[in-house]
Formats: sequence, structure tokens, C-alpha cells
Amino acid sequence: MRAEPSVPAEILAAIRAPFAAAGATPVDPPVIQPLNQLLDLAGEQMRARLFIVQDEGGREACLRPDFTVPVARAHLMSGATAGRYLYEGRAFRVAPRTAAEAHPEEFLQIGLEVYGGPGDPAEDAALAGLAWRAAAAGGRDDLFIRLGDIRLISAVLDAIEVPALTRAKLIAALAKPRMLDAVLDRAQAPPVAAADPLTDELGALSGPAAAARLEALWRERGLEPIGGRSALEIVERLERRREAAAAPRLTERQASLIRKALAISGPPKDALTALGALASDLEEPIDGWRARIAALTDAGLPAAAMTLAPGFGRAFGYYDGFLFEIGARSLDPEAPVAAGGRYDGLMPLLGGPPLTAVGCIVRPARAWPGPARTGAAA
Repeated sequence: MRAEPSVPAEILAAIRAPFAAAGATPVDPPVIQPLNQLLDLAGEQMRARLFIVQDEGGREACLRPDFTVPVARAHLMSGATAGRYLYEGRAFRVAPRTAAEAHPEEFLQIGLEVYGGPGDPAEDAALAGLAWRAAAAGGRDDLFIRLGDIRLISAVLDAIEVPALTRAKLIAALAKPRMLDAVLDRAQAPPVAAADPLTDELGALSGPAAAARLEALWRERGLEPIGGRSALEIVERLERRREAAAAPRLTERQASLIRKALAISGPPKDALTALGALASDLEEPIDGWRARIAALTDAGLPAAAMTLAPGFGRAFGYYDGFLFEIGARSLDPEAPVAAGGRYDGLMPLLGGPPLTAVGCIVRPARAWPGPARTGAAA
């Protein structure tokens, strides 16, 4: 496992200072985290980026790839309503196949997670401003910030009447351009009838009955399930695929408008104008974003450094609102120095009550322009 270069102590202290001043409770979640829950939240495609471990019973877990879900789980277990949590520690992700040989797989993150706040643009801007100050404290002078919003692109998809299942798949694929293209292509293609008798048989049963039938087939054939998925989870995934195959197809006009919306990227004012030209009924979310840009400026983010891309998404699929990434022009575009966003829907997915949630992280080794590095995405 390749670790990243160490950051000089004085530089690390400067990057840490904005977080230390945020008035948060320090936390240090366990390094070993449940695998299936993370895959359910972040998406199955995340498996390839995880360091997976097994206990003596064959149960799978993973090294923490990020702190958001572990901190959210700890907050939920505390029973508190509101909370602010500061963390600093190592995270672990398998390097992409296209990454350079020196790409770090063990790296330091400093971050802040906030629960039960007002959930408004001012709160989002405050977190983005904190991340900007921490990133800038590393010494780089070529920072920029890319902005997005899951709710904004959702409003576009609603305005052009994209079917619910296709809409959900598009949102889930925002961080993966190739996957996004594949979702659009499949959503336009004529539906294909299932040719697998077993899939048809399971689809005719209720969830528990289908899972019991699948387990019986495993026993009859002497098979062992792989990948850590239970029979019920496999059956539920098959059902989602059947529903997707039966969903209404996208029209050529809908697909064209979606591709145009996803291609928009530029200064926020220009991006909002281009977005408004694509569909009606977008006045409210666009006006909301004008107020959000003002809040970001008030929080200390330079207007000249901002780019708004409505189709921008992050690899962790639990984000459901405002998003940002802070990059450096001298680094790979897919290697952010800092990042964050809103994930108000996460607590119910973990079994808790609805609760506003927003957070941000900074990667100190990327914020520091020490030895020349242009590492690939992490």
C-alpha cells in the first residue's frame, strides 16, 4: 500500500487551523468499517476502490475509504440531535488502474461534519469557505472551486419529465461520465425481454420467498455465495433491474436536453442562464442558486475562482444537495485538494431520523505544493 509524502509540521498546522477554530468535537472512527452498508450507500462501483478484509468466519469489511459514513453512524449512536465533529486521520482507497505508480493509497484527511444545522445556503457556504481557507493555507496560488447541486440537476430532470427510475440512475452515475453515457444509451434503447428462466421465476415471487428459493438452489447445487451479498440483497437487485428494463424509454428530445444540461460548465451566472434556456419551471431553483453564489462570496470564496457545473457529481452516492470540489491547476483535474457537500438523506438510510447534514474535507498533501506531484484521482 503506497502512502503519500509527509507534509511539513508548520504547513500541516496552518491547514489544520481553520478546522480547529470551527468549534467541533474531535472524533476518530474505527479503521475497519462494514462493507455492505458502505456499498449500499456509495454504490457497488465503489467496491473496486476498497481494501476489503475478512474475519475468520468469512465476513467481509473494509478499511475506511472516507470518514463521512463512520462519523454519521457515530452521531446516530450518540442519540444527539445536533452535532459538529472534527476528524484527522488516514483513509484508504485502491488506486485506479489508470493512476500513476506513485499514486497514494493511504492518505491523510482533515474534515468537519455538521448535523442538525439550519440546512440553508449560508451553512453550505460556511463549510465551503472553511475548506477554501484550509486548502489555501497549504501554500498553493492556483486554486479553483467547482460547484454543483444534485437538487438542481434533479429539478432539470423533473422539468423535462424523465421517468423516476431513469432519473435515479442518472443521478447515481453523475460522477462517472462513461457510466452516465451508458445509462442514457440504455434509457433510449428499446426494452429487452429477460431470457433467464431463473430470473423470471424469482421475479414472480415475493422478496422473502424469492430469497428462500435462491438459497435452496444454492444448497441443491452445492454453491457458495460470493461478494458478501445475501440472497435477499441479490433478489432485490434483480428486481430493480427488472423495473429499470420496464421503465418508459427516453425520447430523443429528452436525451438531447439531458446531455446539454450535463455539458454546462462555466462562471455561475453564465451557467445559470444556459440552464434556464433548456426548460421551463426552473425559475425557483435558479433564483435559489443566485442567492447561494452571493452567500459563497460573502464566505470568502473569490468569484473568479468559481465554476458551476450542474451535472457535477461525487463518487460517494449519498450526497443529495450542494456539492463542491477545490482543485489546483497544477494538479490532475480529478485530484481535488478539498471537497464537500450536503447529504441530508443519509441518516434515514442508516436507520435514524431525518437530519440536515453537511461536511467537508481537505487533503493536506495536495494542498501543499512541495515536491512536484500530479497524482491521479482518489
